[in-house]
Amino acid sequence: MEAIEPAYGTAVLLLIAAGAVALLLFLIMKVKLHAFVSLVLVSVVTAIAVGFPLADVPDALMFGFADTLGSVALLVAFGVMLGRLLEVTGGAQVLADTLISRFGEKRAPLALGVAALLFGFPIFFDAGLVVFLPIIMTVARRFGGSVLLYAFPAAGAFAAMHAMTPPHPGPVAAADGLGGSIGVTMLVGIPIAVLAWYVGVMLVSRYLGRKVYVPVSNMIFGEINGGADTKAADTAGDSDGDGDRKGGGEGEPVLDRRPPSFGTVLTLLLVPLVLISFDTVLDTLVTAGTLEEGTGWAEFLGLIGNTPVALMITVIVAVLVLGRPRASMARVSDILDGALGPICSIILITGAGGMFGGVLELSGIGAALSGSLSDLGMSLVIQAFVIATLLRVAQGSATVAITTTSGLIAAAVADAGLGDFQIALLVVAIAAGATVLSHVNDSGFWLVSRFFGMDVKTTLKTWTVLETTLGVSAFGLAAVAYAFT
Repeated sequence: MEAIEPAYGTAVLLLIAAGAVALLLFLIMKVKLHAFVSLVLVSVVTAIAVGFPLADVPDALMFGFADTLGSVALLVAFGVMLGRLLEVTGGAQVLADTLISRFGEKRAPLALGVAALLFGFPIFFDAGLVVFLPIIMTVARRFGGSVLLYAFPAAGAFAAMHAMTPPHPGPVAAADGLGGSIGVTMLVGIPIAVLAWYVGVMLVSRYLGRKVYVPVSNMIFGEINGGADTKAADTAGDSDGDGDRKGGGEGEPVLDRRPPSFGTVLTLLLVPLVLISFDTVLDTLVTAGTLEEGTGWAEFLGLIGNTPVALMITVIVAVLVLGRPRASMARVSDILDGALGPICSIILITGAGGMFGGVLELSGIGAALSGSLSDLGMSLVIQAFVIATLLRVAQGSATVAITTTSGLIAAAVADAGLGDFQIALLVVAIAAGATVLSHVNDSGFWLVSRFFGMDVKTTLKTWTVLETTLGVSAFGLAAVAYAFT
């Protein structure tokens, strides 16, 4: 569906967007209306307010909802299946124990973050996060305290790699649009992403984790592990209320007492890493012109490397390697079926968040804002960051913010005659702006909120802050480097 011709000026459209966000927060935080209902209601009201023909409102709603649901539903479904098998066979516990033994108890969050940085190189944010959930939960249950201490280093690592480093689609599209080298962008983006992660995520997550307590039992895998029974067990096992489990058998394998080896678990987690690498790397080679599009073997590798297909293959391997040796296929199927029930709310709310963002995108808010910002009379690196930030805040989608910003400044970059290194720094600045201030019009905001059992207010105080410090840190590094080129 194409965007409508804006019926109002930029100022009015931005006021409508701000009013829609305020109404959504009021409905969820004050009225306590369910987030899914609130998101759909506000999306309808916003579509009417910005001037969509009434007959086109349903299509406008489905634009963002279907797009988000199509990308999220399969990832979350296969991800929780894999996570459940790792949980009930003791695989997650084995991996957690090995990480802790290598890094030490005090460095458990760092261990999770470093592992996520490595896995996040080819894997998208949402796919990586859902695969890591059982590991995060296991480590958090073992040591207690707020789950944010363990979840945010990993989640922030996936966010940093996804936003700033090829072969992820955003930076690839930006580098290509600005006429830069994807290889140089990768060489520049990776060290900046890692440094920005440590400063803007690792250090900040320690502060947030100590300041904001989110119990582990609120996580989605806590619900999958037994619903009310698990929560009751959590209460019984945590007599002093500090979240530090003292017993109760948590983390023991459900299927039998023969947990898989560390090598088996690591190999299983490497399956999606390798498969998804096929797709992302091949896309990068095609974009760079190194590989001809339509090559048969490349298309096959691209198919099995497609994220939902790769996760499906991984689940099948997990069934054969983890589940089937320890239980009947009927029992394994029951386990997988039980994992799907609690994620319905997550999928629908995330899809509704995409619906709201889609309505804002089609409303012309981004286009009107872009037109007003196309000539700001400031340094290119600052202009790149500011435009991407405003587009991100206005319509929610980081991908739209990245691609739109790179298109807006492409002519100025060409006129300036910049080298590949400078263009790579501009790509990082754009990605940094498209990372900050994740809020209610971003489907990723709702994914994090639901996965970690946080209400909207808590998510704004934690995840929004973390995304902002990550983006600002990356921009600061890029801006300093740009100043010396």
